[in-house]
Amino acid sequence: MATGKNERLDLRELSSSTYAVMHRLAGQADKAAEESGLESELLHLVRIRASQINGCAFCIDMHTIDARRAGVAEQRVYALNAWRETPFYSDRERAALEVAESVTLIHDGQLPDDVFERGRDALGEAQLAQLVWVVVAINSYNRLAISARLAPGNYHPGE
Repeated sequence: MATGKNERLDLRELSSSTYAVMHRLAGQADKAAEESGLESELLHLVRIRASQINGCAFCIDMHTIDARRAGVAEQRVYALNAWRETPFYSDRERAALEVAESVTLIHDGQLPDDVFERGRDALGEAQLAQLVWVVVAINSYNRLAISARLAPGNYHPGE
């Protein structure tokens, strides 16, 4: 796959073996999260929110498309970056979003104990652990997409 007009690098092609490992890590994180009982809708919201924080246009585009295809209400997608001010999210989702934000912004005060405790209370330790892996994976993908300057609008589910 050649890079688009504004794209810098085709990391999938230029470092295919490393890209494949990243792809397997993210896939395993998603599989383990779902097997632990984390809801697909919650995982979509977390991926979008981390991508918003990181300013990754490609990943925001991708994950909002995936979320809408999976049946996440558009209102919940559109209001996500103001989730604290809206009634559209459950307490469980709020705890997951708060953990996701703290892990994404880990340089900005770490994962505070109170946020960790709310996450553990809402999700349990096993699901919290899987959520952290999903957040680590999306943050890694955000950094790769931003570094490569992947252009939004080029994502087609299933390709």
